[in-house]
Amino acid sequence: MKASQDSSPEQGNIPNRESANARKHFGLSGPSIVLDRRVNAVRGDIADVALAGVLFAPHYARPMLRRCAVPVAAVRAKANDDAECVSELLHGESFHVVDLSGGWAWGFCGHDHYVGYVRADALAVAEAGHWRVQSASAALRSGATADAETLGTLPMGAIVSGRADGDHLLTDEGVIALADLIAVNGRLDPAAQAEKLLGAPYQRGGRHHAGIDCSGLVQLALSFAGIAAQRDSDLQEASLGDALPANTPLQRGDVVFFPGHVGMMVDADRVIHASTHSMSVAIEPLADLKARLITDDTVSMKAIRP
Repeated sequence: MKASQDSSPEQGNIPNRESANARKHFGLSGPSIVLDRRVNAVRGDIADVALAGVLFAPHYARPMLRRCAVPVAAVRAKANDDAECVSELLHGESFHVVDLSGGWAWGFCGHDHYVGYVRADALAVAEAGHWRVQSASAALRSGATADAETLGTLPMGAIVSGRADGDHLLTDEGVIALADLIAVNGRLDPAAQAEKLLGAPYQRGGRHHAGIDCSGLVQLALSFAGIAAQRDSDLQEASLGDALPANTPLQRGDVVFFPGHVGMMVDADRVIHASTHSMSVAIEPLADLKARLITDDTVSMKAIRP
């Protein structure tokens, strides 16, 4: 399936809400089906109302739109600070809350429909932002002068609103250099975006400069080309772009898949990826990566051109 080149960072594989919202009564025409719970908000006790008529749940709820109000919020597998971090929500990205209980919001991320639990106090009611951080990170400062205090940082991909004033954007959280930003629907070379994160530590479930995993790196990089990629490498492999025939010469921006791993070509021979081998974002020869990851003659690399 060809990924839409007009996708915004907030688009994802979201079920048909209009038809679900228009109906007051739901019925199943056949047996309830099994859906991938990574990207379909369904639990034993509740489900997204968009799934009504698709599967049975004791209760359906219409999601409430919220946005991440902190620089980075963990998306966890369970409502517990010690639970596995399955993804991350970046400042300004949307989260659709299906259930709210015990200080935790359960629902799905707006940009990729990935399901999990987010601390409720990390979310807020807010309008969509108009600017996006395109640097590895952007400093939030108390003012636009050289001696202004640094208040914090926002990661690549964070979305903000504010008023442009000279070379800076004035936001409620602080002042950001416009050089660190791009219009939210702006387009940049995805491989160049990945290269800005060289040396970032590997972190399972991570999506930013302080910790990122292989599929998070590819997802984030592609978003700057307007391509809304899924969260996990197997979902990306199944849905991104056009698969290339074996022995096709690779080019910058092609995405390469291995068993349980994904990277992006920076040229015809080298790949950038968040590596568990170096425990960081690194560039290495594709041949070396293939030799390390493909040890079974029945397994091969798959290349996709988004």
